[in-house]
Amino acid sequence: MSPALEPRFILYTYFRSTSTARVRTAAILRDIPLQFRYIAIPKSEHLTESYESINPNLTVPTLVIQNAETEVHIRQSIAILEYFEESKAGNTNIQLMPPAEDIAGRAHVRELVQLIACDIQPPTNQRILKRVRAIGGSAEDWAYDIMNAGLKAFESMAAPLAGTYSYGNSLTLADVVLAPAIVNALRYGVDIEQYPTIKRIYNKVMELDAFKLADWRHQEDTPVEFQQVS
Repeated sequence: MSPALEPRFILYTYFRSTSTARVRTAAILRDIPLQFRYIAIPKSEHLTESYESINPNLTVPTLVIQNAETEVHIRQSIAILEYFEESKAGNTNIQLMPPAEDIAGRAHVRELVQLIACDIQPPTNQRILKRVRAIGGSAEDWAYDIMNAGLKAFESMAAPLAGTYSYGNSLTLADVVLAPAIVNALRYGVDIEQYPTIKRIYNKVMELDAFKLADWRHQEDTPVEFQQVS
């Protein structure tokens, strides 16, 4: 494909979004160049009419893929990760799913991904935490309990087949999704010492440049007081 025909990948992102961190990580691993459009969630920029026209769900991330004649919007992080896997974008030698012949392994990676992407992250995002506070509950306790229960399940499900990473010794989407979830869980005081498999995997992936660069503390829209340069 000639450079003139290469698609543009535009990612609408917010530095602290764990869902967006997944996409940033996978893009770096796959050498997919992203052009960032920053959405300041605290300033309600995701609630504007202009952003609603891009993502009717009013969430991040949104990936816009611009070709010469078409423009595709993908508005869910796991769909974006699967698009990266199935497309010819970036370095196709880097695959974050087990090979096609390992059907059981692929299902296992998917269940780990969905455990975090469906059962942990959505009920602990800011939209839900605001509602918990509105009815007089402790958002912090709510998030802690859900994260702790979900990671306990992840530990039990991952441990039998884990190696260096969540599934054997190759990076998969399970690791890409796990890392930002652990960063968030640590913010809420979850003790990962009780989850030795998760702790080992998390410490390993956070040694990798892609995970460091995708981390919320290293983004251009991260407030200066939180930024890390190394």
